[in-house]
Amino acid sequence: MIVTLTPNPSLDRTIAVPVLRQGAVMRATDSREDPGGKGVNVSRALAQNGTATVAVLPIGGVYGGVMLDLLRAQEVDVVPVPIAGAIRANVAIVEPDGATTKVNEQGPCFSPEEVEALRTATATASAGAGWVVCCGSLPPGIDDDFYADLVHRCHERGVKVAVDSSGEPMARAMAARPDLIKPNRVELAEAVGRDLPTVGDVVDAARALVATGIGCVLVSLGRDGALLVDAERAVRAVARVDNPLSTVGAGDAFLAGYLHAVSSGEDCEAALRTAVAFGAAAVSRSGSQMPTPDGVAAITVTVDRDPDRSATLED
Repeated sequence: MIVTLTPNPSLDRTIAVPVLRQGAVMRATDSREDPGGKGVNVSRALAQNGTATVAVLPIGGVYGGVMLDLLRAQEVDVVPVPIAGAIRANVAIVEPDGATTKVNEQGPCFSPEEVEALRTATATASAGAGWVVCCGSLPPGIDDDFYADLVHRCHERGVKVAVDSSGEPMARAMAARPDLIKPNRVELAEAVGRDLPTVGDVVDAARALVATGIGCVLVSLGRDGALLVDAERAVRAVARVDNPLSTVGAGDAFLAGYLHAVSSGEDCEAALRTAVAFGAAAVSRSGSQMPTPDGVAAITVTVDRDPDRSATLED
């Protein structure tokens, strides 16, 4: 069982346009609504690929009701935590080559009682779980120590924790030594305080974090694939996507693929391969749709156990 926590979920509206022109009136060629937020997407991908999962998230307002309906239609088990405010709505504008422009709302302000209810719901859901996955930004009213506190609480219960966030909440969570973190290259650069233009730079930055006690660093690199770095290895995996449709949620699918694989007993290298296949399969779908088993199986992934440290990464 994998429990995901999404403190700042969203109703994601994806609009496809022939080309994005600032200040112009454009006609959409397609549009769709999906339940969103990093942890929500991880649970969606896991459920769609047969891994038991429970999504813990706050629910409030009209969008909250739509979110629950969409998740239940996708057969995702949900632990809803009622809040007085309305959850946010995000808009992604996608062009034919996969270029995505996103506008994300801030999210509702939580009361102290609502923060504690979210913390309690997560702790209760984690009983007997293999992993708790803390994902995304923290809305107003939730302290930056929120994820770090959950890492400590879960470890006391013998539950592994993965964290995918950014900024100060991520920095404090990393200090609590989670079992897995999943930054992208920009977030990793932020964490170590320097630019990371090459594969070697990314590996060195990830190894510095592993040396602090973090179990594994899983770095998503967009079109350049991904890197897995732990105390024993640095492995790179890459998949080609011929027809990218949307990058929305691809990083979440990537993390879900890794957790899906390790929960099934695969080793880290095999799990990285699965993670990249999940991410690539998600990019091949419109909106923020998560990968299907058939879509994942159709992806060819190349794994390099000794990646070229001098290789330059795309911006």
